[in-house]
Amino acid sequence: MKKFYMILAAVAAMTMSAQAQTVNLGAVEVGDFDNPTEIYNGSYFDMAPTNFYLAHTGAQMLYTADELAEMKDRDGVKINKLTFKFNNAGTWEDIVRDVKLYLQETDATEFAVVDGVKQFFEFGEPVMETEVTYELLYTMGDDEELALELTEPFALTSGKNLLVTVVCDAQEDDNCTMGSDYAPFYTSGIRGKAMVYTDNTVSFVDYALGEDFPDATASLGCGTNVELPVTKIEYSYSPSTGIEEVEVVKTGDDVYYNLMGHKFSAGNLPAGIYIHNGQKVLIK
Repeated sequence: MKKFYMILAAVAAMTMSAQAQTVNLGAVEVGDFDNPTEIYNGSYFDMAPTNFYLAHTGAQMLYTADELAEMKDRDGVKINKLTFKFNNAGTWEDIVRDVKLYLQETDATEFAVVDGVKQFFEFGEPVMETEVTYELLYTMGDDEELALELTEPFALTSGKNLLVTVVCDAQEDDNCTMGSDYAPFYTSGIRGKAMVYTDNTVSFVDYALGEDFPDATASLGCGTNVELPVTKIEYSYSPSTGIEEVEVVKTGDDVYYNLMGHKFSAGNLPAGIYIHNGQKVLIK
């Protein structure tokens, strides 16, 4: 009997170990990522997460818990990748950018306004830095993606809002598209949840260290009422235990079990040792 229980314990331990190593994967879309239709067609400094017309851009995008509803009630959520989609209207050169990604959770649902001026959020250390070459010359007319994959997943507390900051810097100030072919991003229709900064000489990171930050005004090359871009956020989360309800079954007074687990009724008991109502019983 002892050996039997030891086997059960080993099986249970292996099962729990397998569950601990298992993660579920999910993806939440803001807007219709797979079939986008609306392309931003206004000023280049009113488009997130970047544009390829100027050498230096910075964008802050505020995704509320309601917009990330799929993730809101799941445990152990960790963000692995963010992807944005843009339309390549016909660019005549490849574009190289140094890209930095910053993620932080927040309780804020709007950008702050001080004395009538919208404010960027402070941001800390990047969760990802990479150099990206967009081979726009060879993909003229096709939709392209700006994909940012994290080396270390970012943990997001359930119910919190997510602030995403994307900084793109050209390695040379003249590595930019022409005004008529700046590859606009697809939009989600959710306006006012993003702000952008654009400049041809100063990085958004350097701007954030200056005396003008966190003010965002048109004179500083900022767009303050920008739509969230179409976005896909890929993440992992803790698996469910698979146990939704435990049913307690009470055995009647006439139910007995032998030490092998076989069930007997009170009127049909061969001699032996039984378990009855949680007690050991000897039948002679």
